[in-house]
Amino acid sequence: MKEVITTIGLDLGKKVFQVHGVDAVGGVRVRRSLRRSQVLGWFGKQPACLVGMEACATAHYWGRELSRLGHEVRLIAPAYAKAYVRRNKNDAADAAAICEAVSRPGMRFVAIKTAAQQAAGGLHRVRDLLQKQRTMLINQLRGLMAEFGIVVAGGPQHVKDLLAVLADPADARVPELLRGPLLGLAQVLGDLERRVATLERQIVAWGRGNATYRHLITVPGYGPILAGAFAAFVVEPSTFRSGRDFSASLGLVPRQEGTGGKLRLGSISKRGNGYLRRLLVNGAM
Repeated sequence: MKEVITTIGLDLGKKVFQVHGVDAVGGVRVRRSLRRSQVLGWFGKQPACLVGMEACATAHYWGRELSRLGHEVRLIAPAYAKAYVRRNKNDAADAAAICEAVSRPGMRFVAIKTAAQQAAGGLHRVRDLLQKQRTMLINQLRGLMAEFGIVVAGGPQHVKDLLAVLADPADARVPELLRGPLLGLAQVLGDLERRVATLERQIVAWGRGNATYRHLITVPGYGPILAGAFAAFVVEPSTFRSGRDFSASLGLVPRQEGTGGKLRLGSISKRGNGYLRRLLVNGAM
């Protein structure tokens, strides 16, 4: 009698996916690679089983798709699966490690996000990228104008003083050869600020329909961006046993190193979601 596959480790890739499946007693029943177009068709023919994947790019999409086929999908943090890799690292070894890790009783898993939750998180990702580009433009503008002795106080709110110098044709401190390109930078900067403002309005509008957002925004130090980020990224708070566990997942607790009964606490570990950690620190200050 052919043994039924009960657990599958799926190593995700851009074009090729590696599958490692075992039966109830741990015997290997399948070890093969699949093209992207073959994944859903192959899993659709398999009996419902436990499927493990690393929580990496596209994992939430594939988690939703395989769940619709009747499989139980669990996402694992890549660092937890790495411990089960035997010797050389390759796709087959990674899939076998994921298959082993997902069956461990003490393993911790990542909640699968819905498409709506991922879209809300995407708003924050785009906003964060635009803000970084905005900072780059401001620094470039400051640096180039400082070369001609034009320096203003720190902070983005003072950039308008630089723009006023550029807009004044009577101010000859900036050579005409450079004035045009700097005005072009100013136009790009203005466009970025308008895009960021539009995204922030979208985040607030989304938050009005989210119960978690409405609850969090009442906390001192929480504004619409921080509340929206937590509602979008932390989709299953019940997976954490305590608030300290959640703080550890964001890297806000000291790094621990110890041996021989002696424990040393260092600086914060800075693990986890750096975007949420940065917003929390800004809100606390």
